[in-house]
Amino acid sequence: MRNSSLLVRLFSRRLSVLLIPLFVLVALVGCGGEERVLTILYWQAPTLPGPYLSGGFKDRDAGAITLEPLAHHAPDGSLAPALAAEIPTVENGGVARDMRSITWKLHDGLKWSDGSDMTAADVVFTWRYCTHEETGCTSRDIFAGVSSVEALDDRTVRVNFESPTPYPYLAFVGAGSPIISSDQFEDCVGAAASGCVEENIAPLGTGPYRIVSFVADEEAVFERNPHYRGEEPYFDRVILKGGGEAEAAARAVLERGEADYAWNLQVEPGMLAELEAQGHGIVVSAFSDLVERIVLNQTNPDPALGDDRSEYLGGANAHPFLTFEPIRRAMSMAVDRSRLADLYGFAGRPECDLIAGPAHYVSGANDECLRQDIDGANALLDEHGVVDSDGDGIREYQGAPLRVAYMTSTNAIRQETQALVGQWWRQIGIETELLDFEASVYFGGDPVEHAAASYRRFFADAQMYTTGGGIEPQVHLSEQLCSQIASRENRWAGANIARVCDPAYDNAFEELPSLPIGAERAAAVKRLNDVLVRSYVQIPLVSRGVVSAHLNTLKGVRFNAWDSELWNIAEWRR
Repeated sequence: MRNSSLLVRLFSRRLSVLLIPLFVLVALVGCGGEERVLTILYWQAPTLPGPYLSGGFKDRDAGAITLEPLAHHAPDGSLAPALAAEIPTVENGGVARDMRSITWKLHDGLKWSDGSDMTAADVVFTWRYCTHEETGCTSRDIFAGVSSVEALDDRTVRVNFESPTPYPYLAFVGAGSPIISSDQFEDCVGAAASGCVEENIAPLGTGPYRIVSFVADEEAVFERNPHYRGEEPYFDRVILKGGGEAEAAARAVLERGEADYAWNLQVEPGMLAELEAQGHGIVVSAFSDLVERIVLNQTNPDPALGDDRSEYLGGANAHPFLTFEPIRRAMSMAVDRSRLADLYGFAGRPECDLIAGPAHYVSGANDECLRQDIDGANALLDEHGVVDSDGDGIREYQGAPLRVAYMTSTNAIRQETQALVGQWWRQIGIETELLDFEASVYFGGDPVEHAAASYRRFFADAQMYTTGGGIEPQVHLSEQLCSQIASRENRWAGANIARVCDPAYDNAFEELPSLPIGAERAAAVKRLNDVLVRSYVQIPLVSRGVVSAHLNTLKGVRFNAWDSELWNIAEWRR
């Protein structure tokens, strides 16, 4: 079983997993009870209910209904205890004064959703699972700088760092770093991870609900967790429905009241306002750190290369023209970011930095990009000999025509963005082929079986998606190191998607982990941001506010742009 593909077997199990919620429903109706059902729409359908073997927020959020970290980021960016009894600090003795360790105390009597004990050993195991090189854990960077994790007793776990770490709240904090069961996943470490079908689609959790069934790219069903430590959650059942389009999800909540919550509404803002005016629900939004960006492949994606397609190969497989900095810079200059931000309405701002929040980390030194400069871009290319030598309207670099395949996920705003960018690039002599793929495959598909559509494999010249630095951007900045290049050796789990290696950047990053929180650290973050921005390997476009909607009757939602939107689902009620 564990040697075949995970996704193939996920689909082969569709019939059996779908039968489970049907039996639950029949039992409840037979008893004369009226179910309280919470329906959540994720038009980017989850592929797995958890963050460790996938790279999308949709999978992280599906897991967040049942999986929990030690602490969450609250809507204001502060830390809120989850499995931990309190937030460790220097003052309460939880953070060592030399900044080399942090000690977390767990709540008493924690249970997994099958009734077994959850202990500090599970925290240690989660670290071991995710940091194993062959697991393919996409959250591995969260544990960068952690030398060891040890259980001091059943309720106490200490995270030790390789060097003084002024901000110790990365590992096991936030929905992207939850704790998993050591008993359940003990045979799933390393190369066996992707083959653990039962474990991956039905992880035990400690949260308010537990998984009843999961159908990849379609639906996840949860029921109340009888072993949850807190107050009994309001809903009997939670149904997370995947697939469709953002507009359809918005209409289901705001126009027809058929669902309780719709996530990530990348919908024309005027339409959202019209739908909200019908009175069924409310649109909620907030800005954080998320930046829609174009990433330019620094390796060669030519299909003729076979297994070496888009592989770094120690720098021996360079892209035929995107490694030439003036071309990348011209591509950035040609973009009208204000026009792109208009597509998002109140939820978009033109952006020139890759670290767009919190405010004290924002550089602001790159705002020249706010002015589109087609003439300047053409002049730059002319100056560097990137010209159209045969009169076909397409420039060449060392004999290679500037033709790019530009891929992203399928939704209306992204396709509008692609179309506009393609027009602007055409004005500077670059021909663009536009590609889009279902988000469930683009972000969560198996990188082997869905190679052409996987952003991790990057079988294109340019691709577009949104990501951000988080409350403390050290991990995000570390993802651009040479050691983090996505490759077949790490099963494309490395977060350096562009496959760029800049030793100067690596050297500049070395000081960041040891700098204390304050002005000196903020200055270092800004310097690193500026190095990345001015390399033009990643081209920031729009600072994106998070936009969702819920029915007026749904109470307890504390909208959160710094963590999973479902972070406090235990408090949701009608």
